[in-house]
Amino acid sequence: MSLNNSEVSSVPSLFSPVSLGKIELANRVVMAPLTRVRAGSSGIPGDLMVEYYRQRASVGMIVTEGTYPDHASQGYVGEPGIATDEQAAGWQRVFEAVHAEGGRIVLQIMHAGRGTHPDINGGRRILAPSAIAIDNQTFTEKGQQPYPVPEAMTTAEIRAALEDFVTAARRAVGAGADGVEIHGANGYLLQQFLSPAANRRTDGYGGSPNDRARFVVEVVTAVAQAVGAERVGLRISPEGDLGDVFETDRDDVLATYGALLDQLRPLGLAYLSVLHTEPGGDLVQELRRRFDGKLIVNNGPLGGQTTREQALQQIEAGHADAVAVGRALIANPDLVERWQDGHPENEPRPELFYGQGAEGYTDYPFLETA
Repeated sequence: MSLNNSEVSSVPSLFSPVSLGKIELANRVVMAPLTRVRAGSSGIPGDLMVEYYRQRASVGMIVTEGTYPDHASQGYVGEPGIATDEQAAGWQRVFEAVHAEGGRIVLQIMHAGRGTHPDINGGRRILAPSAIAIDNQTFTEKGQQPYPVPEAMTTAEIRAALEDFVTAARRAVGAGADGVEIHGANGYLLQQFLSPAANRRTDGYGGSPNDRARFVVEVVTAVAQAVGAERVGLRISPEGDLGDVFETDRDDVLATYGALLDQLRPLGLAYLSVLHTEPGGDLVQELRRRFDGKLIVNNGPLGGQTTREQALQQIEAGHADAVAVGRALIANPDLVERWQDGHPENEPRPELFYGQGAEGYTDYPFLETA
């Protein structure tokens, strides 16, 4: 494949180094957090996960799949955890393998909130901002089942969840992660607090945009104090409707996420990661201004697979400091090399995204070595 002059001139920007807080990236391609459910019933990363992440270490930074901070918050069968020392030891092997290849990796901490089921989280209670169920089904160890109605969290339970995030962050950094990403997107617990469709509370954690943002502010602030703000990122998906959060009022979205970022701005976080179909649009760029820090953009899953041309354009146009890429990195562990030199790409096999074995996980071919 030949490259035209405009493509050649834009390549160095995407493949140039960038610093996100204390995390030094060799290029601006970031591996998006991708649920792959290969951790078994123990939630402990094993050899297969070590190899999967090791293969993809040439990206500027890997963001791991969502990882539960305590057992009750597990959202998927086969999801890894960071709730125990044994799980942390499994992640340590992953971190060491990525670092041995010269890569950078942060662990994403994900509390599912109402997005789980007793047949996923070991029969534990399901907690959320309000007692409103997701109107859908989820895959459990007993097959597809409707989401249950969660219990509305007490103030003490909100505080306990915050402490779980902090403990998880300390475990991750202690195990060698370059940092942590707090998952405030995709309809999980933190976005459930942000969303007026999921949060009907009448106390200080619900009602106004500022009060709905309060829990997320407290979690991110506490984690930043525990492990250093320069090692903490936050992922958000404003106007996303995954998990029935239904953020359909642009004015409310801007008020809510604006209040969130206004309060987080003084912390000096490593980065903000925004999942939105229009990364260069008014909303995302206004939130970037309010955050006043490094921005990672990601247009999937609703925006389609991120292409090389899209990634180049986002950086060249100054819409972001880095681009998170999902499906292309599932299928191409050496994606950076392919994109840098214009090589063709492997096609992803979606039917194998979720499973237990190496097929469709660690068996995608690399470029042939000369």
